[in-house]
Amino acid sequence: MNYQDLGYNDTLQQHKTQQGLGDFEVGRVILEHKERYVVKTPTQEYEAELMGNLRFSANSRYDLPAVGDWVAFMEYDEGKALIQAVYPRHSIIERKAVGKTGQVQIIATNIDYGLIVQAVDRDFNLNRIERYLTICNSSKVNPIIVLSKVDLISDAELANINAQIQERINDVPVAYVSNTSIGYSQIEQFIEVGKTYCLLGSSGVGKSTLLNGLAGTAEMKTAEISTAVNKGKHTTSHRELIVLANGGILIDNPGMREVGITDTSGGLELTFESILDYAEHCRYNDCTHMHEQGCAIIEAVENGEIDEAAYANFQKMEKERMHYDSDAQERKKKGKDLGKLIKNMKKDKKKNNL
Repeated sequence: MNYQDLGYNDTLQQHKTQQGLGDFEVGRVILEHKERYVVKTPTQEYEAELMGNLRFSANSRYDLPAVGDWVAFMEYDEGKALIQAVYPRHSIIERKAVGKTGQVQIIATNIDYGLIVQAVDRDFNLNRIERYLTICNSSKVNPIIVLSKVDLISDAELANINAQIQERINDVPVAYVSNTSIGYSQIEQFIEVGKTYCLLGSSGVGKSTLLNGLAGTAEMKTAEISTAVNKGKHTTSHRELIVLANGGILIDNPGMREVGITDTSGGLELTFESILDYAEHCRYNDCTHMHEQGCAIIEAVENGEIDEAAYANFQKMEKERMHYDSDAQERKKKGKDLGKLIKNMKKDKKKNNL
């Protein structure tokens, strides 16, 4: 294995040179758990924590390492390291933090492809797929839909699911796999040396089984679906990066019950491009496509040209995006006000001391 196998490239090397990080080793974060990290190099793995200046100078979650990040570090004891700096990211997959107003949770960084895994026997949900597509599109990550457990339904049922996908989702590859390793070759054709792939999906859809199948080894623990509630068990409790035998890099994730939208970079527009194409014909330039007279999108829904369920899902996520943006702006304002207050207090203290 070499650094290129882990995804290292010329851009990262240039940053290392420009920032004077030559005295530090470089590695990739493959596991994050309660502010502890495992950093991997081609020859070794290190248990790592943050240098004090990195921890205390961080202004937000974006300044701290996440799984997939490249970091500058130094070894202070055998197998122990301190992280000095985080290298720039070319992509960040994130969602709205559960229960935290206006905040984000970073799922993984430096991702090239998002594998959106849905179990056709129990988990299949087009609305949820569109949510994951929006997360990928917002992050400039290439999405691939993976339908798992196809051996548990009939050919007719699978054909019906395919028809639903084709009607609402365009230009996204779809692969089909089963627990018996059927279809793994369809995914392997997308795997490239040095590229990073992130598994996205709910608990019990078969993400860890898929990872084990692609890796050819039992990298991640798996469990049976609960027959009492027909829900997946949480067998993955943290994010972890695995290097595959064929050179691809795969990140497994805990199942996500909630997929909150933070999109501010056009992800919704890409996901619902076929709907928003109608917006060019709306009467008003600032049309919200929710209630206005002369809205071409609403008229297309009423005429049956746009799928009503897809439009409803678009509306719901657009409202979430607007709500998140409002909360984030409010948090930012409060942060600025607090900063001004502290600054004024320091000035007053200094003045009084004089």
